[in-house]
Amino acid sequence: MDRSHAPDALRRPDARELLRRVRRIELATRRAVEDRLAGQYHSVFKGRGMAFSDVRAYAPGDEVRAIDWNVTARTGQLHVKRFVEERELTVVLLVDASASTDFGSRERTKAEVAAEIAALVAFSAVSNGDRVGLVLFTDRVERFVPPRKGRRHALRLVSEVLRFRPEGRRTSIRAALEFLRRALRRRTVAFLVSDFLEPAPPGGAGPEDPLPFERALRIAARRHEVVPVRLADRLEAELPDAGLALLEDPETGRALRVDLSDRRVRALFAAAAEEEDERLRRAFARLELDSVTVRADAADHVAPLVAFFRARARKLA
Repeated sequence: MDRSHAPDALRRPDARELLRRVRRIELATRRAVEDRLAGQYHSVFKGRGMAFSDVRAYAPGDEVRAIDWNVTARTGQLHVKRFVEERELTVVLLVDASASTDFGSRERTKAEVAAEIAALVAFSAVSNGDRVGLVLFTDRVERFVPPRKGRRHALRLVSEVLRFRPEGRRTSIRAALEFLRRALRRRTVAFLVSDFLEPAPPGGAGPEDPLPFERALRIAARRHEVVPVRLADRLEAELPDAGLALLEDPETGRALRVDLSDRRVRALFAAAAEEEDERLRRAFARLELDSVTVRADAADHVAPLVAFFRARARKLA
């Protein structure tokens, strides 16, 4: 069964509303970053890489693999390379802007929650002196903002997410990951913010079949540190007892009339949703990727990220 949604009006802000929302998000996320996220971000992502500094004379106990053979051959004496902790990271937000993210069962859509997540990560990054960039994608990459530093740049990224009007409606996570691989040669921390709902291939997909973007995710994870951030909503798995309803897939336009007063229909829908969730969990486990789920219908969108960062810090300790 397809995971479909009732039609939902697109909510794109005009200029005045955009300014209000950017300011609201900045104020809301600034406190969260200062009080709850910045330290967690630093402990998880800082010091993950080492950069070459200089060479020095070999000393007993130095590792053989650290020997700089070019300098050793030139000077006639053993020298080893010195490395220092990389103080600057490059962070990239890959944000899904497909039609399915315009759904939300409460005050916020998944797209609006994606903007808040982008703000939280961007302000955490710039407060630690890191560069941050943005990729907005549907079934293609539609917008790329190269990584830069600074609060003004972070605000620009938030406004880009809020005001963006995509041309495509479908999802291709593979397209976003392949763009990341081509555009950013240097190792980055890539937050992949998506509901991970891609239309099934012709003939459907079995529970043991790989996800359509799994190979691209595996290749990207070899070079970059990929953090899947999954956008979800309670109503995607728990249909209400609402009688006859027309459910429409926002990405394909396929519609299905169902009787939601029938418990068997609701149970089938919930089982299909759980099966897709399990496929996604297994794929992340196979690729050894730590992921985090943020629910659009939840009151607190910061807590899942804080819990994720703490769990990562314990794992890396």
